[in-house]
Amino acid sequence: MLVVHHLGISQSDRIVWLCEELEIPYVLKRYDRDPKTRLAPAEYRALTPFGTAPVISDGALVLGESAAIIEYIAQAYGEGRFIVRHGALNYPDFLYWFHFANGSFMPAALIDSMARRIGGENGVMTALQARLDRAYDQIEARLATVPFLAGDAFTAADIMTLFPLTTMRVFTPRDIGPYPYIRAYLQRIAARPAFQRAMQKADPDFNLPLT
Repeated sequence: MLVVHHLGISQSDRIVWLCEELEIPYVLKRYDRDPKTRLAPAEYRALTPFGTAPVISDGALVLGESAAIIEYIAQAYGEGRFIVRHGALNYPDFLYWFHFANGSFMPAALIDSMARRIGGENGVMTALQARLDRAYDQIEARLATVPFLAGDAFTAADIMTLFPLTTMRVFTPRDIGPYPYIRAYLQRIAARPAFQRAMQKADPDFNLPLT
Protein backbone atom coordinates (compact mmCIF):
# COMPACT_ATOMS: atom_id res chain seq x y z
CA MET A 1 0.00 0.00 0.00
CA LEU A 2 1.27 3.46 -0.87
CA VAL A 3 1.96 5.55 2.23
CA VAL A 4 2.66 9.27 2.01
CA HIS A 5 4.70 10.40 5.01
CA HIS A 6 3.71 14.04 5.20
CA LEU A 7 5.67 16.54 7.27
CA GLY A 8 3.49 19.52 8.09
CA ILE A 9 4.11 22.63 5.97
CA SER A 10 6.71 21.05 3.74
CA GLN A 11 7.38 19.97 0.19
CA SER A 12 5.52 16.74 0.85
CA ASP A 13 2.22 18.54 0.24
CA ARG A 14 3.14 18.09 -3.44
CA ILE A 15 2.80 14.35 -3.04
CA VAL A 16 -0.58 14.52 -1.33
CA TRP A 17 -1.75 16.80 -4.13
CA LEU A 18 -0.55 14.40 -6.85
CA CYS A 19 -2.36 11.49 -5.20
CA GLU A 20 -5.56 13.52 -5.08
CA GLU A 21 -5.21 14.55 -8.73
CA LEU A 22 -4.72 10.91 -9.71
CA GLU A 23 -7.57 9.80 -7.42
CA ILE A 24 -5.60 6.80 -6.24
CA PRO A 25 -5.83 5.02 -2.87
CA TYR A 26 -3.11 5.94 -0.41
CA VAL A 27 -2.50 6.24 3.31
CA LEU A 28 -1.59 9.66 4.65
CA LYS A 29 0.64 9.57 7.71
CA ARG A 30 1.15 13.04 9.11
CA TYR A 31 4.06 14.25 11.23
CA ASP A 32 4.15 17.55 13.12
CA ARG A 33 7.22 19.72 13.32
CA ASP A 34 8.94 20.31 16.65
CA PRO A 35 7.19 23.39 18.10
CA LYS A 36 10.50 24.92 19.26
CA THR A 37 12.91 24.14 16.45
CA ARG A 38 10.32 23.83 13.64
CA LEU A 39 12.33 20.85 12.41
CA ALA A 40 11.05 17.39 11.52
CA PRO A 41 10.71 14.99 14.45
CA ALA A 42 13.27 12.23 14.89
CA GLU A 43 10.75 9.64 13.70
CA TYR A 44 10.49 11.41 10.35
CA ARG A 45 14.21 12.05 9.97
CA ALA A 46 14.82 8.33 10.48
CA LEU A 47 12.78 7.41 7.40
CA THR A 48 15.57 8.18 4.90
CA PRO A 49 19.34 8.71 5.15
CA PHE A 50 18.99 12.42 4.33
CA GLY A 51 16.07 12.83 6.70
CA THR A 52 14.05 15.41 4.76
CA ALA A 53 10.56 15.68 3.28
CA PRO A 54 8.96 14.29 1.21
CA VAL A 55 9.04 10.55 1.79
CA ILE A 56 6.81 7.71 0.63
CA SER A 57 6.81 4.01 1.34
CA ASP A 58 5.30 1.37 -0.90
CA GLY A 59 5.77 -2.12 0.44
CA ALA A 60 9.50 -2.53 1.02
CA LEU A 61 10.30 0.60 -0.98
CA VAL A 62 11.13 3.84 0.82
CA LEU A 63 11.72 6.79 -1.48
CA GLY A 64 12.61 10.44 -0.99
CA GLU A 65 12.99 13.51 -3.25
CA SER A 66 9.96 15.27 -4.73
CA ALA A 67 10.72 14.72 -8.41
CA ALA A 68 11.60 11.05 -7.93
CA ILE A 69 8.44 10.41 -5.92
CA ILE A 70 6.21 12.22 -8.40
CA GLU A 71 7.63 10.25 -11.32
CA TYR A 72 7.31 6.99 -9.40
CA ILE A 73 3.69 7.51 -8.37
CA ALA A 74 2.62 8.86 -11.76
CA GLN A 75 4.12 5.85 -13.54
CA ALA A 76 3.32 3.13 -10.99
CA TYR A 77 -0.20 4.26 -10.09
CA GLY A 78 -1.30 6.84 -12.66
CA GLU A 79 -0.38 5.32 -16.02
CA GLY A 80 1.93 8.26 -16.62
CA ARG A 81 -0.71 10.95 -16.17
CA PHE A 82 0.70 14.46 -15.68
CA ILE A 83 4.09 13.33 -17.05
CA VAL A 84 4.63 14.52 -20.63
CA ARG A 85 6.10 11.74 -22.71
CA HIS A 86 9.19 11.96 -24.88
CA GLY A 87 8.20 12.85 -28.41
CA ALA A 88 5.43 15.26 -27.45
CA LEU A 89 5.92 18.79 -28.77
CA ASN A 90 5.97 20.22 -25.26
CA TYR A 91 8.22 17.53 -23.79
CA PRO A 92 11.25 19.89 -23.54
CA ASP A 93 9.07 22.53 -21.84
CA PHE A 94 7.74 19.98 -19.38
CA LEU A 95 11.20 18.63 -18.61
CA TYR A 96 12.62 22.11 -18.04
CA TRP A 97 9.88 23.37 -15.75
CA PHE A 98 9.57 20.08 -13.87
CA HIS A 99 13.20 20.39 -12.81
CA PHE A 100 13.32 24.20 -12.59
CA ALA A 101 11.37 24.19 -9.32
CA ASN A 102 13.96 22.38 -7.21
CA GLY A 103 16.95 22.90 -9.48
CA SER A 104 16.86 26.72 -9.69
CA PHE A 105 13.83 28.25 -8.00
CA MET A 106 14.09 26.63 -4.56
CA PRO A 107 17.86 27.22 -4.20
CA ALA A 108 17.35 30.89 -5.11
CA ALA A 109 14.57 31.20 -2.52
CA LEU A 110 16.68 29.52 0.17
CA ILE A 111 19.63 31.81 -0.55
CA ASP A 112 17.32 34.81 -0.30
CA SER A 113 16.00 33.54 3.03
CA MET A 114 19.52 33.10 4.44
CA ALA A 115 20.60 36.51 3.16
CA ARG A 116 17.68 38.14 4.96
CA ARG A 117 18.71 36.49 8.21
CA ILE A 118 22.35 37.51 7.87
CA GLY A 119 21.49 41.09 6.90
CA GLY A 120 23.90 43.81 5.87
CA GLU A 121 25.11 44.89 2.45
CA ASN A 122 27.15 42.37 0.54
CA GLY A 123 27.76 42.39 -3.19
CA VAL A 124 27.85 38.62 -3.44
CA MET A 125 24.61 38.22 -1.50
CA THR A 126 22.95 40.91 -3.60
CA ALA A 127 23.93 39.06 -6.76
CA LEU A 128 22.68 35.78 -5.34
CA GLN A 129 19.39 37.35 -4.28
CA ALA A 130 18.95 38.65 -7.83
CA ARG A 131 18.56 35.03 -8.90
CA LEU A 132 15.20 34.93 -7.17
CA ASP A 133 14.09 38.01 -9.12
CA ARG A 134 15.08 36.25 -12.33
CA ALA A 135 13.17 33.14 -11.33
CA TYR A 136 9.97 35.09 -10.76
CA ASP A 137 10.49 37.07 -13.95
CA GLN A 138 10.98 33.90 -15.95
CA ILE A 139 7.85 32.25 -14.56
CA GLU A 140 5.83 35.41 -15.18
CA ALA A 141 7.03 35.55 -18.78
CA ARG A 142 6.15 31.91 -19.32
CA LEU A 143 2.66 32.25 -17.85
CA ALA A 144 2.01 35.27 -20.05
CA THR A 145 1.98 32.87 -23.00
CA VAL A 146 0.43 29.64 -21.66
CA PRO A 147 -2.02 28.74 -18.86
CA PHE A 148 0.27 26.11 -17.32
CA LEU A 149 4.02 25.79 -17.20
CA ALA A 150 4.33 22.95 -19.71
CA GLY A 151 1.74 24.46 -22.05
CA ASP A 152 -2.03 24.20 -22.34
CA ALA A 153 -2.51 21.33 -19.89
CA PHE A 154 -1.84 20.91 -16.17
CA THR A 155 1.16 18.65 -15.49
CA ALA A 156 3.52 17.54 -12.75
CA ALA A 157 5.62 20.63 -13.54
CA ASP A 158 2.86 22.70 -11.93
CA ILE A 159 2.79 20.42 -8.89
CA MET A 160 6.54 20.85 -8.47
CA THR A 161 6.48 24.63 -8.83
CA LEU A 162 3.61 25.57 -6.54
CA PHE A 163 5.55 25.07 -3.28
CA PRO A 164 8.21 27.74 -4.00
CA LEU A 165 5.48 30.05 -5.33
CA THR A 166 3.39 29.74 -2.16
CA THR A 167 4.66 28.09 1.02
CA MET A 168 8.23 29.29 0.47
CA ARG A 169 6.94 32.86 0.64
CA VAL A 170 6.19 32.29 4.31
CA PHE A 171 9.94 31.97 4.85
CA THR A 172 11.01 34.34 2.07
CA PRO A 173 8.37 37.10 1.90
CA ARG A 174 7.62 38.15 -1.64
CA ASP A 175 5.05 40.59 -2.98
CA ILE A 176 3.54 39.01 -6.09
CA GLY A 177 1.53 42.12 -6.89
CA PRO A 178 3.86 42.97 -9.79
CA TYR A 179 3.26 39.51 -11.31
CA PRO A 180 -0.31 39.44 -12.68
CA TYR A 181 0.17 36.23 -14.64
CA ILE A 182 1.52 34.40 -11.60
CA ARG A 183 -1.42 35.67 -9.54
CA ALA A 184 -3.91 34.46 -12.15
CA TYR A 185 -2.11 31.12 -12.34
CA LEU A 186 -2.34 30.63 -8.58
CA GLN A 187 -6.07 31.25 -8.73
CA ARG A 188 -6.44 28.62 -11.46
CA ILE A 189 -4.56 26.15 -9.29
CA ALA A 190 -6.59 27.06 -6.20
CA ALA A 191 -9.81 26.31 -8.08
CA ARG A 192 -8.82 22.70 -8.75
CA PRO A 193 -10.91 20.34 -6.57
CA ALA A 194 -8.00 17.92 -6.09
CA PHE A 195 -5.78 20.75 -4.87
CA GLN A 196 -8.44 21.84 -2.39
CA ARG A 197 -8.83 18.30 -1.06
CA ALA A 198 -5.07 17.87 -0.75
CA MET A 199 -4.52 21.07 1.20
CA GLN A 200 -7.40 20.24 3.53
CA LYS A 201 -5.88 16.84 4.26
CA ALA A 202 -2.23 17.88 4.40
CA ASP A 203 -2.32 21.15 6.34
CA PRO A 204 -5.89 22.15 7.20
CA ASP A 205 -4.83 24.93 9.59
CA PHE A 206 -2.24 26.48 7.30
CA ASN A 207 -3.18 29.64 5.43
CA LEU A 208 -1.44 28.98 2.12
CA PRO A 209 -0.36 32.28 0.51
CA LEU A 210 -2.12 32.19 -2.86
CA THR A 211 -2.21 35.96 -3.40
